[in-house]
Amino acid sequence: MIDAALLPFQFGFMQNAFLISLIVSVPTALLSCFLVVRGWALMGDAVSHAILPGIVLAYILGIPLMIGAFAAGMFCSVASGYLAQNSRVKPDTVMGVVFSGMFGIGIVLFVAVESDAHLDHILFGNMLGVGPQDLLTAGAIAAVVSAGLLLFWKDLLLQSFDPAQARASGLRTGWLHYGLLSALSLTIVATLSAAGLILAIGLLIAPGAIAFLIVRSFGQMLVASVVICLTAMLAGTYLSFFLDSAPAPTIVLILTAIFLLALIRRMRITRAATAGEGG
Repeated sequence: MIDAALLPFQFGFMQNAFLISLIVSVPTALLSCFLVVRGWALMGDAVSHAILPGIVLAYILGIPLMIGAFAAGMFCSVASGYLAQNSRVKPDTVMGVVFSGMFGIGIVLFVAVESDAHLDHILFGNMLGVGPQDLLTAGAIAAVVSAGLLLFWKDLLLQSFDPAQARASGLRTGWLHYGLLSALSLTIVATLSAAGLILAIGLLIAPGAIAFLIVRSFGQMLVASVVICLTAMLAGTYLSFFLDSAPAPTIVLILTAIFLLALIRRMRITRAATAGEGG
């Protein structure tokens, strides 16, 4: 019984899958808290889709795919912000147009260029094929992003809720804004090999959304999101071995189930409080 339970840990590819889960869970969870409180869920979705043309162009130019992915993500973020500020169109509409256009360009380029890269691995990730270089790159990015978010989380929180007060306090709101966008692009690059482009959005939104429903302060939200994301990623990777399923979709399904449970719990608490006030 014990031997069967420990079987996934005996394979090298599963060990790497667990390691990449440990690495990417911290930055994605921390970042998800800021995306949730700022209402930037669509921004995470936009950037995750928009990096595809950057990956293809990097392959054509013979440069590291990570560089192309980051450049495309930042271009999408800056372009969306510029168009939203200089047009009558709402920001969410601009982001929808920009990321769908860039994603379409990426698909066209990918089909037009012969490569040995598998589109499914780019879109959905390949945790079971993670190598030492992937672990090293993801670890370096995760360390930088996590350190930056933890160091400036109070400044980022103030800017999220009251930009005018943040400017009056002497904070460089522009640097904070584009710093957060850079962290978003880097985090998506770090999760590229693990979750892929499409499923990365689940890791960037669900942990923060769940934590928002179960705690009452932002500091607690940061801690709770990391615990939730780490638990879901390790559990999803472990269960996928016995279910013979892909780890990334299994992880997202677990996060979705936890979110639904947290939402039901919050609704019951709210109804109980409303009934108590009415009585």
